[in-house]
Amino acid sequence: MRHLFLGGPAAAFLLALAVPATAQMPPNPPVDVALPLTDEVVDYDVYTGRFEARQEVELRARVSGYLETVTFEEGAMVEEDAILFTIDQRSFQTAVRRARAALAAAEASAELAQIELDRATRLAERNVGTEQEVDRTQAQLSESLAQVQVAQADLAQAELDLGFTVIRAPFSGRISEREVDPGNLVVGGTSGTTMLALLVSEAPLFFEFTISEADFLRYARIFGEEGRPAGKVNNYPVRIRLLDEDDYVHEGYLDFVDNALSANSGTIEVRAVVQEASGVLVPGLFGRVRVEASRPYEALLVPDEAVLSDQANKIIMTVVPSEEEGVSTVVPRLVTLGPLHRGMRVIRSGLEPDSRIIVAGLMRARPGATVTAVETTLDFAE
Repeated sequence: MRHLFLGGPAAAFLLALAVPATAQMPPNPPVDVALPLTDEVVDYDVYTGRFEARQEVELRARVSGYLETVTFEEGAMVEEDAILFTIDQRSFQTAVRRARAALAAAEASAELAQIELDRATRLAERNVGTEQEVDRTQAQLSESLAQVQVAQADLAQAELDLGFTVIRAPFSGRISEREVDPGNLVVGGTSGTTMLALLVSEAPLFFEFTISEADFLRYARIFGEEGRPAGKVNNYPVRIRLLDEDDYVHEGYLDFVDNALSANSGTIEVRAVVQEASGVLVPGLFGRVRVEASRPYEALLVPDEAVLSDQANKIIMTVVPSEEEGVSTVVPRLVTLGPLHRGMRVIRSGLEPDSRIIVAGLMRARPGATVTAVETTLDFAE
Protein backbone atom coordinates (compact mmCIF):
# COMPACT_ATOMS: atom_id res chain seq x y z
CA MET A 1 0.00 0.00 0.00
CA ARG A 2 1.37 3.42 -0.93
CA HIS A 3 1.36 5.84 2.00
CA LEU A 4 0.70 9.57 1.50
CA PHE A 5 2.73 12.05 3.49
CA LEU A 6 0.53 15.10 3.55
CA GLY A 7 0.61 18.45 5.30
CA GLY A 8 -2.02 21.00 6.20
CA PRO A 9 -5.59 19.81 5.57
CA ALA A 10 -4.24 16.50 4.26
CA ALA A 11 -2.98 15.53 7.72
CA ALA A 12 -6.53 14.92 8.88
CA PHE A 13 -7.29 12.12 6.46
CA LEU A 14 -3.75 10.72 6.92
CA LEU A 15 -4.64 10.23 10.56
CA ALA A 16 -8.01 8.87 9.55
CA LEU A 17 -6.36 6.04 7.62
CA ALA A 18 -4.91 4.66 10.85
CA VAL A 19 -8.15 4.80 12.88
CA PRO A 20 -11.50 3.14 12.10
CA ALA A 21 -13.81 5.47 10.26
CA THR A 22 -16.64 4.85 12.75
CA ALA A 23 -14.55 6.44 15.47
CA GLN A 24 -13.62 9.49 13.41
CA MET A 25 -16.61 10.87 11.58
CA PRO A 26 -20.17 10.05 10.59
CA PRO A 27 -20.70 7.98 7.44
CA ASN A 28 -20.77 9.85 4.15
CA PRO A 29 -19.75 13.30 5.49
CA PRO A 30 -20.65 16.24 3.22
CA VAL A 31 -17.96 17.89 1.06
CA ASP A 32 -18.24 20.70 -1.48
CA VAL A 33 -17.32 19.69 -5.01
CA ALA A 34 -17.06 21.71 -8.23
CA LEU A 35 -15.86 21.43 -11.79
CA PRO A 36 -12.53 23.13 -12.58
CA LEU A 37 -12.64 26.45 -14.38
CA THR A 38 -11.19 26.93 -17.86
CA ASP A 39 -9.55 30.05 -19.21
CA GLU A 40 -6.99 31.15 -21.78
CA VAL A 41 -3.59 31.22 -20.07
CA VAL A 42 -0.12 32.42 -20.99
CA ASP A 43 2.96 31.14 -19.14
CA TYR A 44 5.56 33.62 -17.95
CA ASP A 45 9.24 33.54 -17.06
CA VAL A 46 10.66 35.95 -14.49
CA TYR A 47 14.19 37.37 -14.53
CA THR A 48 16.10 39.74 -12.28
CA GLY A 49 17.62 42.81 -13.88
CA ARG A 50 18.54 46.42 -13.28
CA PHE A 51 17.39 49.77 -14.57
CA GLU A 52 19.92 51.76 -16.56
CA ALA A 53 19.82 55.28 -17.94
CA ARG A 54 19.20 55.46 -21.65
CA GLN A 55 21.83 58.23 -21.85
CA GLU A 56 24.66 58.82 -19.39
CA VAL A 57 27.65 61.10 -19.69
CA GLU A 58 30.56 62.11 -17.48
CA LEU A 59 30.95 65.84 -17.87
CA ARG A 60 34.62 66.73 -18.37
CA ALA A 61 36.35 69.81 -19.72
CA ARG A 62 38.11 69.80 -23.10
CA VAL A 63 40.48 72.59 -22.07
CA SER A 64 42.40 73.27 -18.86
CA GLY A 65 41.81 76.30 -16.69
CA TYR A 66 40.41 77.54 -13.41
CA LEU A 67 36.74 76.80 -12.80
CA GLU A 68 34.87 80.08 -12.58
CA THR A 69 31.15 79.33 -12.16
CA VAL A 70 28.74 76.47 -11.52
CA THR A 71 25.25 77.32 -12.75
CA PHE A 72 23.05 74.37 -11.72
CA GLU A 73 21.44 73.00 -8.58
CA GLU A 74 22.85 69.64 -7.57
CA GLY A 75 20.43 66.77 -8.19
CA ALA A 76 18.09 68.92 -10.29
CA MET A 77 16.77 68.41 -13.79
CA VAL A 78 18.65 70.38 -16.45
CA GLU A 79 17.57 71.10 -19.99
CA GLU A 80 19.54 70.24 -23.09
CA ASP A 81 22.19 72.87 -23.96
CA ALA A 82 21.90 74.53 -20.52
CA ILE A 83 25.17 76.07 -19.24
CA LEU A 84 26.51 74.01 -16.34
CA PHE A 85 30.14 75.09 -15.81
CA THR A 86 32.28 77.99 -16.98
CA ILE A 87 36.10 78.04 -17.02
CA ASP A 88 38.00 81.35 -16.80
CA GLN A 89 37.93 82.63 -20.39
CA ARG A 90 40.45 85.48 -20.30
CA SER A 91 43.47 83.59 -21.60
CA PHE A 92 41.36 81.97 -24.31
CA GLN A 93 39.93 85.33 -25.40
CA THR A 94 43.50 86.63 -25.68
CA ALA A 95 44.42 83.61 -27.81
CA VAL A 96 41.50 84.38 -30.14
CA ARG A 97 42.60 88.01 -30.56
CA ARG A 98 46.18 86.88 -31.26
CA ALA A 99 44.94 84.38 -33.85
CA ARG A 100 42.82 87.03 -35.55
CA ALA A 101 45.81 89.38 -35.72
CA ALA A 102 47.97 86.62 -37.20
CA LEU A 103 45.29 85.95 -39.80
CA ALA A 104 45.11 89.64 -40.71
CA ALA A 105 48.91 89.73 -41.13
CA ALA A 106 48.86 86.63 -43.33
CA GLU A 107 46.09 88.05 -45.48
CA ALA A 108 48.08 91.32 -45.89
CA SER A 109 51.15 89.35 -46.95
CA ALA A 110 49.06 87.41 -49.44
CA GLU A 111 47.62 90.64 -50.83
CA LEU A 112 51.12 92.08 -51.27
CA ALA A 113 52.29 88.88 -52.95
CA GLN A 114 49.36 89.10 -55.36
CA ILE A 115 50.29 92.71 -56.23
CA GLU A 116 53.92 91.78 -56.87
CA LEU A 117 52.86 88.85 -59.04
CA ASP A 118 50.59 91.09 -61.11
CA ARG A 119 53.40 93.64 -61.59
CA ALA A 120 55.95 90.98 -62.55
CA THR A 121 53.48 89.51 -65.04
CA ARG A 122 52.85 92.87 -66.75
CA LEU A 123 56.59 93.59 -66.99
CA ALA A 124 57.23 90.18 -68.48
CA GLU A 125 54.50 90.73 -71.07
CA ARG A 126 56.32 93.97 -72.18
CA ASN A 127 59.66 92.12 -72.17
CA VAL A 128 60.88 94.38 -69.39
CA GLY A 129 60.78 91.74 -66.65
CA THR A 130 61.91 88.12 -66.66
CA GLU A 131 60.07 84.84 -66.39
CA GLN A 132 62.17 84.03 -63.32
CA GLU A 133 60.69 87.04 -61.52
CA VAL A 134 57.19 85.86 -62.39
CA ASP A 135 57.94 82.40 -61.02
CA ARG A 136 59.41 83.86 -57.84
CA THR A 137 56.41 86.06 -57.11
CA GLN A 138 54.05 83.21 -57.95
CA ALA A 139 55.79 81.05 -55.32
CA GLN A 140 55.63 83.88 -52.79
CA LEU A 141 51.89 84.20 -53.37
CA SER A 142 51.38 80.47 -52.92
CA GLU A 143 53.34 80.55 -49.68
CA SER A 144 51.35 83.55 -48.44
CA LEU A 145 48.06 81.86 -49.24
CA ALA A 146 49.20 78.79 -47.33
CA GLN A 147 50.04 81.00 -44.35
CA VAL A 148 46.52 82.43 -44.54
CA GLN A 149 45.08 78.91 -44.29
CA VAL A 150 47.32 78.16 -41.29
CA ALA A 151 46.19 81.37 -39.61
CA GLN A 152 42.54 80.54 -40.32
CA ALA A 153 42.99 77.11 -38.74
CA ASP A 154 44.73 78.63 -35.71
CA LEU A 155 41.84 81.08 -35.30
CA ALA A 156 39.27 78.31 -35.61
CA GLN A 157 41.10 76.27 -32.93
CA ALA A 158 41.34 79.30 -30.64
CA GLU A 159 37.62 79.94 -31.03
CA LEU A 160 36.90 76.28 -30.34
CA ASP A 161 39.00 76.40 -27.17
CA LEU A 162 37.14 79.51 -26.09
CA GLY A 163 33.84 77.74 -26.68
CA PHE A 164 35.05 74.74 -24.70
CA THR A 165 35.33 76.92 -21.60
CA VAL A 166 31.54 76.71 -21.36
CA ILE A 167 30.33 73.18 -20.49
CA ARG A 168 26.71 72.61 -21.53
CA ALA A 169 24.25 69.76 -21.00
CA PRO A 170 24.36 67.48 -24.08
CA PHE A 171 20.80 66.28 -23.32
CA SER A 172 18.02 66.84 -20.80
CA GLY A 173 18.39 64.85 -17.60
CA ARG A 174 19.17 64.81 -13.90
CA ILE A 175 22.60 65.98 -12.81
CA SER A 176 24.64 64.71 -9.90
CA GLU A 177 26.51 66.74 -7.32
CA ARG A 178 29.47 68.73 -8.61
CA GLU A 179 32.87 67.14 -8.18
CA VAL A 180 34.84 70.41 -8.32
CA ASP A 181 34.20 73.76 -6.64
CA PRO A 182 34.81 77.11 -8.35
CA GLY A 183 38.39 78.31 -8.07
CA ASN A 184 39.95 74.88 -8.59
CA LEU A 185 42.12 74.02 -11.57
CA VAL A 186 40.34 71.86 -14.13
CA VAL A 187 42.46 69.59 -16.31
CA GLY A 188 41.10 69.16 -19.81
CA GLY A 189 42.12 67.25 -22.88
CA THR A 190 41.76 63.58 -23.78
CA SER A 191 43.45 61.86 -20.81
CA GLY A 192 43.73 62.54 -17.11
CA THR A 193 40.83 64.96 -17.33
CA THR A 194 38.93 66.28 -14.34
CA MET A 195 35.49 64.78 -13.67
CA LEU A 196 33.01 67.62 -13.16
CA ALA A 197 29.62 65.87 -12.75
CA LEU A 198 27.50 62.99 -14.01
CA LEU A 199 24.40 63.59 -16.14
CA VAL A 200 21.82 60.85 -16.73
CA SER A 201 18.60 60.90 -18.69
CA GLU A 202 15.32 60.04 -17.00
CA ALA A 203 12.36 58.59 -18.90
CA PRO A 204 12.52 56.40 -20.82
CA LEU A 205 14.78 54.02 -18.92
CA PHE A 206 16.40 50.76 -19.98
CA PHE A 207 15.86 47.55 -18.00
CA GLU A 208 18.67 45.11 -18.72
CA PHE A 209 18.69 41.41 -17.85
CA THR A 210 20.14 38.14 -19.13
CA ILE A 211 18.52 34.85 -20.10
CA SER A 212 20.10 31.42 -20.25
CA GLU A 213 20.98 29.53 -23.39
CA ALA A 214 18.20 27.02 -22.64
CA ASP A 215 15.60 29.77 -22.35
CA PHE A 216 16.90 31.44 -25.49
CA LEU A 217 16.49 28.20 -27.44
CA ARG A 218 13.04 27.60 -25.94
CA TYR A 219 11.89 31.06 -27.01
CA ALA A 220 13.34 30.49 -30.46
CA ARG A 221 11.31 27.27 -30.78
CA ILE A 222 8.10 28.91 -29.55
CA PHE A 223 8.31 32.24 -31.33
CA GLY A 224 10.77 31.34 -34.06
CA GLU A 225 8.70 32.37 -37.06
CA GLU A 226 7.86 35.69 -35.42
CA GLY A 227 11.31 36.24 -33.98
CA ARG A 228 9.94 37.04 -30.51
CA PRO A 229 11.78 37.48 -28.27
CA ALA A 230 14.79 35.70 -29.71
CA GLY A 231 15.28 37.93 -32.72
CA LYS A 232 13.55 41.13 -33.79
CA VAL A 233 11.61 41.89 -30.64
CA ASN A 234 9.43 44.61 -32.21
CA ASN A 235 8.01 46.20 -29.06
CA TYR A 236 7.34 42.86 -27.37
CA PRO A 237 5.46 43.78 -24.13
CA VAL A 238 6.80 42.96 -20.66
CA ARG A 239 5.91 43.98 -17.11
CA ILE A 240 8.31 44.80 -14.28
CA ARG A 241 8.03 45.04 -10.51
CA LEU A 242 10.41 46.49 -7.97
CA LEU A 243 11.74 44.46 -5.06
CA ASP A 244 9.19 45.93 -2.61
CA GLU A 245 6.18 45.53 -4.92
CA ASP A 246 3.77 42.59 -5.02
CA ASP A 247 2.59 42.99 -8.60
CA TYR A 248 4.12 43.78 -11.98
CA VAL A 249 2.87 47.35 -12.29
CA HIS A 250 5.50 48.90 -14.59
CA GLU A 251 4.89 48.43 -18.29
CA GLY A 252 7.65 48.17 -20.88
CA TYR A 253 8.64 46.52 -24.10
CA LEU A 254 11.68 44.64 -25.36
CA ASP A 255 13.75 46.54 -27.89
CA PHE A 256 17.04 44.65 -28.04
CA VAL A 257 18.44 41.12 -27.87
CA ASP A 258 22.19 40.78 -28.20
CA ASN A 259 23.66 39.13 -31.30
CA ALA A 260 25.67 36.46 -29.46
CA LEU A 261 25.71 34.49 -26.22
CA SER A 262 28.48 35.12 -23.74
CA ALA A 263 31.10 32.39 -23.97
CA ASN A 264 31.86 32.76 -20.24
CA SER A 265 28.36 32.66 -18.75
CA GLY A 266 26.29 31.03 -21.48
CA THR A 267 23.74 33.82 -21.27
CA ILE A 268 22.55 36.50 -23.66
CA GLU A 269 21.70 40.10 -22.84
CA VAL A 270 18.14 41.35 -23.31
CA ARG A 271 16.91 44.91 -22.86
CA ALA A 272 13.50 46.47 -22.27
CA VAL A 273 12.40 50.09 -22.49
CA VAL A 274 10.24 51.56 -19.72
CA GLN A 275 8.50 54.83 -20.57
CA GLU A 276 7.37 55.62 -17.02
CA ALA A 277 8.36 59.07 -15.77
CA SER A 278 6.96 58.96 -12.21
CA GLY A 279 10.31 59.59 -10.57
CA VAL A 280 10.21 56.29 -8.65
CA LEU A 281 12.34 54.52 -11.23
CA VAL A 282 15.97 55.64 -11.26
CA PRO A 283 19.09 54.08 -12.79
CA GLY A 284 20.61 51.38 -10.61
CA LEU A 285 17.36 49.99 -9.18
CA PHE A 286 16.97 46.22 -9.28
CA GLY A 287 13.68 44.64 -10.32
CA ARG A 288 12.07 41.54 -11.76
CA VAL A 289 10.71 41.39 -15.30
CA ARG A 290 7.95 39.05 -16.44
CA VAL A 291 8.27 37.78 -20.00
CA GLU A 292 5.70 35.73 -21.90
CA ALA A 293 7.03 32.19 -22.31
CA SER A 294 4.25 30.48 -24.25
CA ARG A 295 1.48 31.06 -26.68
CA PRO A 296 -2.04 31.38 -25.22
CA TYR A 297 -3.63 28.02 -24.42
CA GLU A 298 -6.77 26.71 -22.70
CA ALA A 299 -6.02 25.50 -19.16
CA LEU A 300 -7.92 24.01 -16.22
CA LEU A 301 -7.84 26.04 -13.02
CA VAL A 302 -8.65 25.14 -9.41
CA PRO A 303 -8.37 26.97 -6.08
CA ASP A 304 -4.85 26.77 -4.72
CA GLU A 305 -6.15 25.52 -1.36
CA ALA A 306 -7.62 22.46 -3.09
CA VAL A 307 -4.10 21.22 -3.88
CA LEU A 308 -2.48 18.86 -1.34
CA SER A 309 1.16 17.80 -1.10
CA ASP A 310 2.61 14.30 -0.76
CA GLN A 311 6.35 14.90 -0.60
CA ALA A 312 7.24 15.86 -4.19
CA ASN A 313 3.79 15.03 -5.54
CA LYS A 314 0.79 17.32 -5.81
CA ILE A 315 -2.63 15.79 -5.26
CA ILE A 316 -6.22 16.90 -5.83
CA MET A 317 -9.08 15.00 -4.22
CA THR A 318 -11.92 14.18 -6.61
CA VAL A 319 -15.16 12.28 -6.22
CA VAL A 320 -16.79 9.70 -8.48
CA PRO A 321 -20.29 8.20 -8.12
CA SER A 322 -20.40 5.07 -5.99
CA GLU A 323 -22.83 2.16 -6.16
CA GLU A 324 -24.97 3.68 -3.42
CA GLU A 325 -27.28 6.37 -4.75
CA GLY A 326 -26.41 9.92 -3.65
CA VAL A 327 -23.00 8.86 -2.35
CA SER A 328 -19.61 9.45 -3.96
CA THR A 329 -16.18 7.89 -3.48
CA VAL A 330 -13.06 9.98 -2.87
CA VAL A 331 -10.36 9.40 -5.50
CA PRO A 332 -6.96 11.21 -5.28
CA ARG A 333 -5.43 12.49 -8.52
CA LEU A 334 -1.75 13.20 -9.04
CA VAL A 335 -1.50 16.50 -10.92
CA THR A 336 1.13 18.72 -12.46
CA LEU A 337 0.82 22.34 -11.44
CA GLY A 338 1.34 25.51 -13.42
CA PRO A 339 1.45 29.14 -12.34
CA LEU A 340 -1.26 31.16 -10.63
CA HIS A 341 -3.73 32.82 -13.00
CA ARG A 342 -6.40 35.25 -11.81
CA GLY A 343 -6.07 33.88 -8.29
CA MET A 344 -6.43 30.23 -9.38
CA ARG A 345 -3.85 27.47 -9.88
CA VAL A 346 -3.23 26.19 -13.40
CA ILE A 347 -3.36 22.39 -13.70
CA ARG A 348 -1.18 21.16 -16.54
CA SER A 349 -2.08 17.47 -16.31
CA GLY A 350 -3.93 14.97 -14.14
CA LEU A 351 -7.44 16.43 -14.37
CA GLU A 352 -10.22 16.39 -16.93
CA PRO A 353 -12.68 19.22 -17.55
CA ASP A 354 -15.47 17.05 -16.06
CA SER A 355 -13.48 16.05 -12.96
CA ARG A 356 -15.43 16.84 -9.77
CA ILE A 357 -12.88 18.18 -7.33
CA ILE A 358 -13.30 18.67 -3.60
CA VAL A 359 -12.96 22.38 -2.85
CA ALA A 360 -14.18 22.39 0.78
CA GLY A 361 -14.35 19.74 3.50
CA LEU A 362 -10.97 18.19 2.70
CA MET A 363 -10.52 17.28 6.37
CA ARG A 364 -13.57 15.02 6.05
CA ALA A 365 -12.32 13.28 2.90
CA ARG A 366 -9.87 10.42 2.74
CA PRO A 367 -8.90 8.25 -0.24
CA GLY A 368 -11.46 5.50 -0.86
CA ALA A 369 -13.98 6.87 1.65
CA THR A 370 -17.56 7.65 0.72
CA VAL A 371 -18.88 11.18 1.03
CA THR A 372 -21.94 13.20 0.21
CA ALA A 373 -21.04 15.56 -2.63
CA VAL A 374 -22.57 19.02 -2.37
CA GLU A 375 -22.36 20.67 -5.77
CA THR A 376 -21.01 24.22 -5.92
CA THR A 377 -19.59 26.55 -8.57
CA LEU A 378 -16.14 28.06 -8.73
CA ASP A 379 -15.47 31.64 -9.74
CA PHE A 380 -12.43 33.82 -10.19
CA ALA A 381 -11.45 35.98 -7.24
CA GLU A 382 -11.55 39.16 -9.36
